[in-house]
Amino acid sequence: MRKAVVKEWYGGSCEAVEGYIANFNKIIDENVDAVKAKEIFSLKPKAIIVPHAGWVYSGFTANFAYRIAGNTKPKRVVVIGPSHRFPIQGISVTLENEYETPCGNLPIDRNFSLELMEKFNVQNLEYVHVEHSTEVQMPFIYHYFGQIPVVELIYGDYSPAKLKNIIEYAIEDNSLIVISSDLSHYYDIKTANSLDSHCLEAVHNLDLEELEQCEACGKIGIAGMIMAAKEENLTPFIVDYRTSADVSGDESQVVGYMSAVFL
Repeated sequence: MRKAVVKEWYGGSCEAVEGYIANFNKIIDENVDAVKAKEIFSLKPKAIIVPHAGWVYSGFTANFAYRIAGNTKPKRVVVIGPSHRFPIQGISVTLENEYETPCGNLPIDRNFSLELMEKFNVQNLEYVHVEHSTEVQMPFIYHYFGQIPVVELIYGDYSPAKLKNIIEYAIEDNSLIVISSDLSHYYDIKTANSLDSHCLEAVHNLDLEELEQCEACGKIGIAGMIMAAKEENLTPFIVDYRTSADVSGDESQVVGYMSAVFL
């Protein structure tokens, strides 16, 4: 079983997880008019981009995209995130049997993971799968999809073009893709907003040149997703953007968070 390592980032208990999500959705329901909400939550994305900080900071932004994605019925969810603890060459998939979350365990789709290893030269480096960029997504997945099979991919130095091929293959087999990435880190609010605007524009316009000016820890994942979206004729929609200052009030050193869906 893939064990959780940063439970405190999302509360640590099922009660805390459900409390966070209920509060996030309450804020949405109080601030999005009924007509717009009906339109938004009828969308059926094939992929989403979500942040991966502690839920107190980035959970609202991530939840907004997951709530939209919850309207879909994928065969599995493929979660793709950057490695923060270990510098690795390439990309790795876990072959554990289950992924632990506070509300229940998610089955890992070992067969599909083995397919990716065979078809795309994906590695199995279990030591890198102690990764918060993917872990913080799993409680959302359990909440919105129940015990759906998941695939966890962790990349280091890896080609966005190669990642694009994996994303396309997974989408064509009715997988929901989750790209995990935060944006700029520890700039003042004005600088962060300016830098992050390049990320938002790059995703909105599927523009890889604009993405070059974006600072993001999951930039390879975003680039691969943009390339796949262009190939698959997917339409991007920016769901939410904010920074840690929206919670902390500290505008001197902030982290940027974006969520987006691809239809």
